[in-house]
Amino acid sequence: MTVLDVAPKVRIVIGVIGDDIHVVGNRIMQLALEESGFEVFNLRTRNPPERFVEAALEVNANAVFVSSLNGEGEHWCADFRQRFIDVGLGHVVMYVGGNVVVGQRAAADVIKLFKSFGFDRVYHQQPDISVAIAHLLEDLKHGSPERESSAV
Repeated sequence: MTVLDVAPKVRIVIGVIGDDIHVVGNRIMQLALEESGFEVFNLRTRNPPERFVEAALEVNANAVFVSSLNGEGEHWCADFRQRFIDVGLGHVVMYVGGNVVVGQRAAADVIKLFKSFGFDRVYHQQPDISVAIAHLLEDLKHGSPERESSAV
């Protein structure tokens, strides 16, 4: 499946949340998404949650990818989905990844926490962007299985 099977112009907002200045993974993510046929709007580093909402509104985004390497994701992402719902963007697919919490925690606990914040998929310390791209293609075509199961 390719992005053209899902939609001809899939727009994705990506960026690093909070005071995080780690840009290398962000750039790699942008290149991988663009090579997969997505239109990427990169906010780069040091973004408050409001900037993701503003950008998604501005470009009519289909998805948002939030990353954090310094572990501040837990603080900055606590009410992330609600911010999008408040402006009519509750349908936007939301992913978060990187090293999103401070300290060592079980991956299952981190995933559960960020799903409670409204993220469709959580990639805590997962280095392979191709997994997220494959999930995104499926989620855009069929809807997020995580969100659908939590809605029941």
